[in-house]
Amino acid sequence: MTEQELNKTVVTRFNHEVLEQGSYSAYQEIVNRDFINHTAPAGTDNGFQATFDFVDKVVKKAFPDLSVEIINMVAEDNKVFTHKLLHGTHTGEFMGIKGSGKSVTIPTMDIIYLKDGLYTDHWAIRDIQDVLRKAN
Repeated sequence: MTEQELNKTVVTRFNHEVLEQGSYSAYQEIVNRDFINHTAPAGTDNGFQATFDFVDKVVKKAFPDLSVEIINMVAEDNKVFTHKLLHGTHTGEFMGIKGSGKSVTIPTMDIIYLKDGLYTDHWAIRDIQDVLRKAN
């Protein structure tokens, strides 16, 4: 398996086991302890534990049935780029937006850097317009 194939496998696992299932054990296995989330919410910690806590206490509480649909994934050197859709029912508060009980889709673009099969850095752009639109 090439480095790029391994990295794509790790990113796929992160999306399904960590984001969808909320698995902390999977998170510990595939994320480096020195990990930095470069797009953590302003004013919050962007390290290893804080990133999982955001997934667990914010994302999974807001969208308990979250599913990830990976549209495109490209690996180059130690980077993986994903274009994905996050689908879920917005039942809890998400970044100050009260739950609407409606199904939403959040288009997302990620850049993940990996070393030795572990996440080291992450950047994301998320479009939460559907969440905002359905909250009203």
